[in-house]
Amino acid sequence: MINNTVRFLFKNNVVSIENIDPNITVLQYLREIQFSTGSKEGCASGDCGACTVVVAELDSDNTGQLHYKSINSCITFVGNLHGKQLITVEDLKENNNLHHAQQALVDNHGSQCGFCTPGFVMSSFALHKHNQTPSRGEVLEALAGNLCRCTGYRSIIEAAITSSVGSDEDSFAKHYQETVATLTELQKLPAPSLAGDGHQYISPLTIDELAYELTVEPESTLVAGGTDLALSVTQNLATINKLVYVGNVDELMNIEETESEIVIGSALPYSKFIDTLHHYYPDLGDMIERIGSKQIRNTGTLGGNIGNASPIGDMPPALIALGATMTLHLNGVERTILVEDYFVDYKKTVLKPSEFIKSIQIPKPAVGQTLKLYKISKRIDDDISAVLAAFFIEESAQKITTVRLAFGGMAATPKRASLAEKALLGSSFTKESVEQAKVALLTDFNPMSDVRASDKYRMKVAQNLIEKCYLELQSHVIETRVVNYA
Repeated sequence: MINNTVRFLFKNNVVSIENIDPNITVLQYLREIQFSTGSKEGCASGDCGACTVVVAELDSDNTGQLHYKSINSCITFVGNLHGKQLITVEDLKENNNLHHAQQALVDNHGSQCGFCTPGFVMSSFALHKHNQTPSRGEVLEALAGNLCRCTGYRSIIEAAITSSVGSDEDSFAKHYQETVATLTELQKLPAPSLAGDGHQYISPLTIDELAYELTVEPESTLVAGGTDLALSVTQNLATINKLVYVGNVDELMNIEETESEIVIGSALPYSKFIDTLHHYYPDLGDMIERIGSKQIRNTGTLGGNIGNASPIGDMPPALIALGATMTLHLNGVERTILVEDYFVDYKKTVLKPSEFIKSIQIPKPAVGQTLKLYKISKRIDDDISAVLAAFFIEESAQKITTVRLAFGGMAATPKRASLAEKALLGSSFTKESVEQAKVALLTDFNPMSDVRASDKYRMKVAQNLIEKCYLELQSHVIETRVVNYA
């Protein structure tokens, strides 16, 4: 059964929308339909944070708790709001009193032109909903997706650190149980859908419903966080005929651990599994923090990063190096393949019509195994890689017994450096074997030049990263990462 309406909580009222083009983003809906213009459009790509809003949703563990998260409204499709509470900067003030997240910015002189201010307020609001005494590091992480070109960040950071100091209970805390009750009722509704201007949106609630929708219309476009897909609409002015949202399919939103592996649902946002991966593979957790801002990690998914088959996606090289597998689903039939076998050519994969990614399985580390990751980009946070290098090395008796060197940005697909691996396998990790691997890399890849880097730069960096990995494994004292000195 399908419900031809999308319903969500906004300004303490349940809003029902229908007959709206599902290609409309939350920001467009707010500014053009609700005339809530506090949220701004700065980049329309999820980079600047001026459009930041907060959504509250029921915890997936069915504990009756709300989870508040910041998102980029400029790249979130309006249908994704179903069953959630939408909160904008206009909603924070109670009577004539500013919310403490707003008042703190005033008191610390944290705003000049004011264009970015609503986004900073909402990022701070989301942070303090979970942690009223955040550390400076936690504040920096929460604000990393917000840019200011006027004030400078010191006063903004101070405001975010002290936002909850001496504050009273806000209106959201006072209406907490009412919100939980309303969202619980919305969750009981049939699968929501939207139709407008000849375009469709549907949000299946089970994996069988999802499989059916894709069987009926194999050309449908899957969307989870939409952090990449939405740019085709906001930047390239494309329209998508049928969007199928996977974020309400419980089977795709789980994370499980077995004795030997971590199983991550393809629609689970990064923020839900980053801590688990960081525990087992610290380099992987650190790299995920650089994939995008907090807003991006709150919505972006592992399935989306793999599924779009980009040669510069950050997660595929890491997964290939780890020997990870992925489970694909087609109308009740499942198959499991290595992640490295998923990619065929530029933007081409082994997915069959109507088939989709169900989960990704990541092996847990064993004694003697090491994963090293290196992301080369023009800025530390929230940037696209020029080169992403992932090195998995297993040593025994001072010999390399297993080696997988995977790169992004060096070919039409994420790809292993098979000849460089051969140069290292069975040998000791020495300067001599490293030099042999660097020479072999010249045959493994023929990188291209583009706006991010030249072919010569990419090759030289890739070669040097093998040497950097060697140096790091030889000495745990010398710090080689930029972040250690910044």
